[in-house]
Amino acid sequence: MAADPASPNCCAPSSFRGVPSERAAQSMGSGTHFGALCAIPGGSGLVGTNRPVIKLDGEAPQRRVKLKPFLLGQTPVSNGEFSHFVDQTGYVTEAEIFGWSFVFHLQVPATQTTEQGAAGAQWWRRVDGANWRHPAGPLGAEGLPDHPAVHVSWSDARAYCAWAGGRLPSEAEWEQAARGGLGDVAYPWGNAPPDDREHLPCNIWQGSFPTQNTAADGYAFISPARSFAPNGYGLYGMAGNVWDWTADLFRLKSLSKAGKAHAAAMRGYRVIKGGSFLCHASYCTRYRIAARTGNSPESTTSHMGFRIAFDAPPARVTSPVM
Repeated sequence: MAADPASPNCCAPSSFRGVPSERAAQSMGSGTHFGALCAIPGGSGLVGTNRPVIKLDGEAPQRRVKLKPFLLGQTPVSNGEFSHFVDQTGYVTEAEIFGWSFVFHLQVPATQTTEQGAAGAQWWRRVDGANWRHPAGPLGAEGLPDHPAVHVSWSDARAYCAWAGGRLPSEAEWEQAARGGLGDVAYPWGNAPPDDREHLPCNIWQGSFPTQNTAADGYAFISPARSFAPNGYGLYGMAGNVWDWTADLFRLKSLSKAGKAHAAAMRGYRVIKGGSFLCHASYCTRYRIAARTGNSPESTTSHMGFRIAFDAPPARVTSPVM
């Protein structure tokens, strides 16, 4: 099964399920996010790269943007944290409403019946009953509390953030955070690319995708949200493990015929960043900081999660002692 990294379905299949008829509104700031937060400085930040690998995604050119300081979840929102939100609100995710979600084929239990795969990426299987509670489907294990919550749509992620008084980060904020103060680097740890044997700084694929994962990094699938070394700002999992939803629409400024077609195919999609445990240099290097793709807001998979952002509190002004 050959992969086409230019295909929108290659890294994150789109569900195209339409919009659920009813969504419960979440009261802004009525809940609490209990996960740790990291302070991300504002100022001049870098977005993109002048050394693009997947040019069709609009990785180039690199540009500078002005950012305000903000706070970002130290990890993707975990099952434990998402469970608290659901317990407090009765929220039902879009995967639960639609009754199915996409699961990577090697995660599906042998006794689980699956339906069609994603167009152009048959390693993604539709599994009825797959959701954040049962990431591999109803016959699989329950989601572990310390693992990232997956099968969460963009709308689900926004609902959690609104309930906790936060928001999703912008793409520019996400990149500022991922760089960890290192500036123009390819990865959260620097410029040394991960490999299959010795340099294993994140949870991505090792072996022959999509049939054989040696799990040299210790994980065949998702790892705990707090795994591997954090970056310079104290953030975990900014490369690999699970994709992070961002607030931004996926846009391209390409004048080429291929670029226009790619943009049209992803109209209305939201940007996702960071890559996942399925990324590998042989077909997809979207675990780079500047890498980007998108997915439709209602789509859910076993490798897409999110992290929460907050505006930084205003600096406290101390009156001089008279």
